[in-house]
Amino acid sequence: MSGLLIVAATGPDDATRASIPFHIAANGAGPAKVEVAIAFAGDSIDLLKTDVSAGVRGVGIPPLTDLLTKCVAQQVRFYV
Repeated sequence: MSGLLIVAATGPDDATRASIPFHIAANGAGPAKVEVAIAFAGDSIDLLKTDVSAGVRGVGIPPLTDLLTKCVAQQVRFYV
């Protein structure tokens, strides 16, 4: 099986850019049955904090809390 490792490096200051790794994992790789994981670097680790993720809403993509819920349901691995 092929796999995908997405590196997240953007924190909550740029909501759209920060949400993209989760969007790709939850709505792209997951449904395509591609094994996917997200590795966090720098400020992106803050996105896993409940109080931070609740305020992250990118343009043209679902809110980060929805994407996180979907990633967890699809068993996307997180590397911190």
